[in-house]
Amino acid sequence: YSQSDEAGFYRTHPLSGDRISALREVYEGDPAWERRPDPRNQANFERVKAKLTGYISKPSVTLRKYPETDQSIPALYARAYAYHSNARVDLALDAADQLLAKDPADPYFLELKGQVLLESGRPHEALDPLRRATAMTNAEPLIASLFGHALIATEDDGNFEEAERVLRAAVGRDRRNPFAWYQLGVVYAARGDTARARLASAEQQVMNRQYGLALRSAQAAEYGLEHGTPDWIRAQDIGMQARALLERQCEMERGRDCAPG
Repeated sequence: YSQSDEAGFYRTHPLSGDRISALREVYEGDPAWERRPDPRNQANFERVKAKLTGYISKPSVTLRKYPETDQSIPALYARAYAYHSNARVDLALDAADQLLAKDPADPYFLELKGQVLLESGRPHEALDPLRRATAMTNAEPLIASLFGHALIATEDDGNFEEAERVLRAAVGRDRRNPFAWYQLGVVYAARGDTARARLASAEQQVMNRQYGLALRSAQAAEYGLEHGTPDWIRAQDIGMQARALLERQCEMERGRDCAPG
């Protein structure tokens, strides 16, 4: 390792201070630098930041950053997730209700309340807010997946038809949603539709990089599905995808002699 190597490294990997200085030089000269942010965009940004803080940070950190004296929407949002993370269900629900009092038609506040209820072992109570949030967002995939999960968690067979409809809408808008595929597989298994349960498992497994399991699930699904149907074709597609990914994985890890049978 020579001095020239070190110099080359710093040319391509400038220090953080140098990076910041370079960015300032570019952006401070832009006419937008002094422009005040759009109030709606700023409000949405503050909500996103608060939700991430409450969801990811330790509750103690969140509560220091958003103390109870702060009754703004971002603060209530952050504290609701912090309380929920800390198993303080009553406080989390109170914060969610305060948010809904400010805006009863906000689907993300409804999602929050439904999530707290569901994950606190009260799935029946979670259905109404999650059903409304799903309808308001036209089955936004993450919200619809949570609603489908709540319907299944009631352990009421009468809710499974709605769960299937909701979860199919979720994966229709976002096929790369392993949680929704898992829940859909639960519905199919409960109805005795083993082939489609295996197909849903294959969808989930290939996204989770479980290529061997995905290949076996896809083959089992293909065997049980009617020849030529869209689901049969999809099972073939996943099987070929899983096989190719498994072979590539083997090539990278152990050489070229481990293609699946």
